[in-house]
Amino acid sequence: MISKSSSRELFAESKSSSGSRILAVACALAVAAILLGGYAYLRNRHVTAMVPRDPLPEGKAAVAKGPAKVHVLVDDPLLKSGESIIGGSVKNISNDNLTGLAVELELWRRQDGIAEQKTVALEPATLSPSQEGRYTLKFPAQEYGSIRLVGVKQNESELLVHTSGPGQKRPLEKTESKTVIVKKPGSGKDEFLNTADNPGRVP
Repeated sequence: MISKSSSRELFAESKSSSGSRILAVACALAVAAILLGGYAYLRNRHVTAMVPRDPLPEGKAAVAKGPAKVHVLVDDPLLKSGESIIGGSVKNISNDNLTGLAVELELWRRQDGIAEQKTVALEPATLSPSQEGRYTLKFPAQEYGSIRLVGVKQNESELLVHTSGPGQKRPLEKTESKTVIVKKPGSGKDEFLNTADNPGRVP
């Protein structure tokens, strides 16, 4: 028979053994959590370091903040002699004289979908308060598929704060009307009309 003291010792040993296992598992989980957290931190730091900050384009200043200085109208595109014509107007809505104005447009090529930026000079290039100028761009209709207004530049560097809206609508296409004359039966000399008043024989 097993004595009471031996049974107590066995119970104490089994209890201490299970406690050691639980402690070991808890330590392993804690170490794994620390390793995973450290890996995630290092990976995030590496990704952040690899992504470069977007520098300002060379020769171009940051967009000015504050109230809008110009209002841009974009006319509906026109198609003439195989060319697309894009145009519109720019109005100086500020109290300042604006000089060296040009409209910046972005066009997408039909062939590969790559966007290109075009700078279109304003006529006149200098606007006094409440004065308007116009811009026009022509390009082959099959070359570009869509267009977007980027903004208005001053002195080839500063993009002005602007508002925009639709301009002139495309004029309705004129269709030529043709008059078709239909000759009435029996109007010709060699024609014969067989009616009840003028019966004809069938040979």
